[in-house]
Amino acid sequence: MSNVADGARTAIVVGGSSGIGCETVFRLTESGWNVFNISRTPCINIKVNNICADVSEGEDVYKSIKIVAEKYGADLLIYSAGCSMAAPIEHVRESDFRYLFEVNFFGALKAVQTVIPYMKRKGGRIILVGSLGGDIPIIFDSFYSASKAALEMLARGANQELKGYGIKVTAILPGGTATGFTFKRKIYSEDSSGGYAKNLNRAVEALAKIEQGGMSASAVAEDMYKVINADNPPLIKTCGARNTAYRILSRVLPEKLTLYMTEKRYGQ
Repeated sequence: MSNVADGARTAIVVGGSSGIGCETVFRLTESGWNVFNISRTPCINIKVNNICADVSEGEDVYKSIKIVAEKYGADLLIYSAGCSMAAPIEHVRESDFRYLFEVNFFGALKAVQTVIPYMKRKGGRIILVGSLGGDIPIIFDSFYSASKAALEMLARGANQELKGYGIKVTAILPGGTATGFTFKRKIYSEDSSGGYAKNLNRAVEALAKIEQGGMSASAVAEDMYKVINADNPPLIKTCGARNTAYRILSRVLPEKLTLYMTEKRYGQ
């Protein structure tokens, strides 16, 4: 691989071809890291070593990380891959929700499992890109919210298990972020949504506005880069003052009030 400098630290980024992952990759390469991106499409950064893999296939994730870690080690793992789906729970297809969990959660689990033996040698950092939606449910995007909640809990558990080996784990929680992710969301049609189509479409429109009116991918990546360089990184890092306040409020307000606010936010 051509973009490798002797003595530089090695970062493995899963899902670094676009959005938050890509912006983070640029910060890493500018700071002299050897960066390996694992995704189906290559990252446009010419300083990155791209490995084509399908993160919904655990074996692809395992083989790709192993190739890098065996030769160059692994100082940092970032799991930024993800997908979203607007679908009513009653009518969602099993193949769809299983694929979403493979990308959002099980791919991350396989990445963490694979990198641990290499990081145990001298310590390292693991950052899992979760979502504020893992704490506060996104209406009609329940499977995304559930997968991100699971990812946050994985980070909590892994941090407890691995800190004795010098491995520090952080879950980054962006809120709505203005990226192309909005336009890649799988949205169930009226025929597939049963009687939920009207409410589903309102929720999708509201979510798109939240995302496109939210933080930039660059701002989220800047928060992530600060975590990477922190001596004592936080276990959970919510991005942006507004998102942080919203998360705190959701934890101190009565549950019924939080749910009411969420319903209004998504036009229900």
